[in-house]
Amino acid sequence: MPRLNMPRIGFGLWKIPREHTAASVVEAVRAGYRHFDSAADYANEAETGEGLAQAMAEGLASRDDLWVTSKLWNTFHAAEHVEEACRKSLADLQLDYLDLYLIHFPIALEYVAPETRYPPEWLHDPDAAEPVMKPARVPLHETWKAMEALVEKGLVKQIGVCNYNSALLHDLMTYATVKPAMLQIEAHPYLTQDNLIRCAQGYGMDVTAFSPLGAQSYFELDMAAEGESLLGTAPVMVAAQAHGKTPAQVLLRWGVQRGTAVIPKTTKPERMRENLAIDDFELSAVEMAAISSLNQNRRFNDPGVFAEAAFNTFHPIYD
Repeated sequence: MPRLNMPRIGFGLWKIPREHTAASVVEAVRAGYRHFDSAADYANEAETGEGLAQAMAEGLASRDDLWVTSKLWNTFHAAEHVEEACRKSLADLQLDYLDLYLIHFPIALEYVAPETRYPPEWLHDPDAAEPVMKPARVPLHETWKAMEALVEKGLVKQIGVCNYNSALLHDLMTYATVKPAMLQIEAHPYLTQDNLIRCAQGYGMDVTAFSPLGAQSYFELDMAAEGESLLGTAPVMVAAQAHGKTPAQVLLRWGVQRGTAVIPKTTKPERMRENLAIDDFELSAVEMAAISSLNQNRRFNDPGVFAEAAFNTFHPIYD
């Protein structure tokens, strides 16, 4: 069950265009969001910071009311670059500290200085004749130790990881002095990840599910087919009708009710309010089981697929 004092429904900032980010953040705070899930790689942290600053200036929320998460990008894994990356995110977000800082992927890439390119993204040299990812020889335990130093310096309150599998969690727990507070993973009824969630929670970690609506986040990226939408599946539709809710609300309720936080993304104020309105109903055990039975182990966000297709580099992290 949840251990952190983090709102169970967060506002995801992935793929929100820069020109809409600040206004969307203000509108989200106005709608009632207090948890914001950001990352250097989303390329909109400066605009997110503008929105948070405006919302606080307008008295919509105080810093103490907010939970802000950011993530360490792959090119900053070496110990000497972790604090640099964190401070850059803090400056862009206009914050003195982060509530949670996560290792974005268990993938170390060669360093790219912020003055050269920021965010660095995946390709080491996009202008090369044949641009590729360039892995760096940095062990995850080195990165974690540098993450722990951020806690000691007061730059972040909690640290954790994204996109880790159970084997990496077992390994992490053998050397972590500051224990990971969070595992963030893709999770939805087509990818329930029951064993991984149970493993993380067994170690006292909270779990956040990204892409809680499944394929919806991936249509525009050509990483999912239209027919893979969860919104029209029978168990979801039946539950939505039974409770007078939308299919999206049912999916978010399923995620929260199984003990994970969820971070849906939208720029539409009416959807923001809709996504928050899931505390006034509860799915039955039968409904939960029916929705969970949709599992196909279908992962939409898989570096073993998109890295080769987009970055000319085969780099799987899931078997």
